[in-house]
Amino acid sequence: MRRIVGIVLAVLLIGGVVAAVVAGRESADAEDKGTATKTVRAVIGSEKAEFFADPDVVKALAAEGYTVRAETSGSWAMEELDLKGYDLAFPSSQAPADELADKYGVRKPLPRPFYSPLVVVARRATAEVLAAGGLATLDRSRGGTLKMGAYLDAARADRTWQQLKGAEKHTELTGTLYVATTDPGTSNSGALYLAAASYVANGNKVAASRDDVDRTAPLLRRLVQVQGAQKSSSDATFRDFTSGVGEPLVLVYESQVAALLGEGGDAVGDLTVLYPDTTATSDHTVVPLTEEGRALGELLATDPRLRQLAVRHGFRPQGSATEFTAATEAHTAYLNQQLTGVRQAPVPTSEVLREMSRRARG
Repeated sequence: MRRIVGIVLAVLLIGGVVAAVVAGRESADAEDKGTATKTVRAVIGSEKAEFFADPDVVKALAAEGYTVRAETSGSWAMEELDLKGYDLAFPSSQAPADELADKYGVRKPLPRPFYSPLVVVARRATAEVLAAGGLATLDRSRGGTLKMGAYLDAARADRTWQQLKGAEKHTELTGTLYVATTDPGTSNSGALYLAAASYVANGNKVAASRDDVDRTAPLLRRLVQVQGAQKSSSDATFRDFTSGVGEPLVLVYESQVAALLGEGGDAVGDLTVLYPDTTATSDHTVVPLTEEGRALGELLATDPRLRQLAVRHGFRPQGSATEFTAATEAHTAYLNQQLTGVRQAPVPTSEVLREMSRRARG
């Protein structure tokens, strides 16, 4: 079912258009009929579409009296939407959430039910070429670490795959070496990639001024413009990768990988997961526009069943690591459960991040 939902969303998300998601369906299971008493309208990041469309999530929400009508949008594109009539917005990180909260006069703190770090996925052979070239280390049978400093040096030098030892054995490894991301102007994962890259390029300091942006802009422009046309949804880039038509290196959310591993099947293949040694974490943050929206956001953060279901979809619930580590124990060959050796880059303010994105896109 998740794959069917993903395919439908891919068609609807072209161009960053808001797409309706099946959540709190009209045709709910018979035992759920009459249970839900409150309908909540939400606009959410695409990476949460499968969570809200999950029949078990629908049932758990109905048991608490909620039907959720969810629509998807790029997290940074939400600011351009007219959210009148919605109960909540649910972008993929705190920066766009704070921007929305300021725009609509929402009181803080904002509920943050779960989070997910950004990772890079590759095929095993690709990861081995990176490791041989000093750009990665492979310390798990199905995973390792991407050395961000070395990778950014390679980007500055326009390094190609052909310059890395062993790449000649793999016909797909040609041209300029880069990590494929989403459009940072509309999508959260693409924007957070720039945040992490700028932090490393700025001497491990968060960009906080125009001078900082000026200093890192040429490199960020290289990182983005080498990709050509970018997708507006991390769901689309990850699906391309798992279907075998994506780029050799793709930036995705750990939650997408963990959910795929939980499903099993042929799509896993020789998937290798690289955690950047400096990355940004996506704090999925609820922006309540009504009291019902706030109540739902708090429910997502505290209800044991909904937290359990969030883990099933690969998310890390806030406040406790045990739920995620217990659920993913069978996949430690892929996942860095404790995020050992991973530095979390602070995210710039919304204003700075938007300027970074604008300059990077040219």
